[in-house]
Amino acid sequence: MAGLRRLPGRTTSTNPPEGAAPALDRSHSLPVRQWPITLVMAVAGLGLLITWTGPFRVGLLTVGASLLVAAVLRLVLPEVGMLAVRSRFTDVSVLVVLGGLIIVLTLVAQPDPWLRLPLLDNIGRLIGRPAH
Repeated sequence: MAGLRRLPGRTTSTNPPEGAAPALDRSHSLPVRQWPITLVMAVAGLGLLITWTGPFRVGLLTVGASLLVAAVLRLVLPEVGMLAVRSRFTDVSVLVVLGGLIIVLTLVAQPDPWLRLPLLDNIGRLIGRPAH
């Protein structure tokens, strides 16, 4: 069987994604070295706290915004530490899609949605619910 490539017997290492080095050097504490993901997690945590204690839309918009902040940080900073998971394109794409979805779903949530989408009324009629 000529032309078949033989796989290595054992994987020796994997390369970290581009930009995965800490944002600051070892002279700083871990949360400070990893400030991009620390910031994103703090904003997301604040959003969850707001959701739990107050108006759920404001809290969920904050959670969605934290993902968009993560996308911007991943796009513009050369090193983002643990915020880098895959390639820059993949990380930014996934963060924008998820953050955008959370924001749009929050805006159309019932009761009294802040954003009305006619498509959703049509889907509601399709499954047997009356339009408002």
